[in-house]
Amino acid sequence: MSKNICVFCSSSDYLADKYYKAAEELGRAIGESGNHIVYGGTNVGLMHASALATKQSGGRVIGVIPELIQSKGIASDYTDELIVTKDMKERKEVIREKSDAFIALPGSFGTLEEIMEVITLKQLGYHSKAIVFVDVDGFYSALRAQFDMQYQENFANKAFRQMYVFVKDAKEALDYINSYVETDQVAKWD
Repeated sequence: MSKNICVFCSSSDYLADKYYKAAEELGRAIGESGNHIVYGGTNVGLMHASALATKQSGGRVIGVIPELIQSKGIASDYTDELIVTKDMKERKEVIREKSDAFIALPGSFGTLEEIMEVITLKQLGYHSKAIVFVDVDGFYSALRAQFDMQYQENFANKAFRQMYVFVKDAKEALDYINSYVETDQVAKWD
């Protein structure tokens, strides 16, 4: 059964080639595995690279873009479905509702905010979907170290390590998602 896989990632067009290559590999892996992509709906950055590669590999492309960003003229013109929301809050809600799993490729503030919210909602018991960080060339090593510090200093329950995974590439990400079985999570106050 196909899955709608959300990809959070950079909207920058000024990144090293290795990041675009990783985004294209992920998009191809999503499409070739019979899955579909849910993403921010633009034609820029890693977002564009992953979504276009998904489309070219046979996957369906679902873009979710707020009115403000659509007004900038950067909305994708190749989505199978483009949903325009009133703001970022609604955009994130729609993305979460439409997605069966979440992947974070390298990105900046928006990417981190979106994936952290998904982790927080899983921690609180709002969902039990797969969450994956694709750690391209060590991009997420400092974040991983920050997470480790949170566990070490008892800011987070060590059982929460099971809520997400760090992988090195698209193949590992799709293998994890395609074999993932939703289970009840340890909730924050259980």
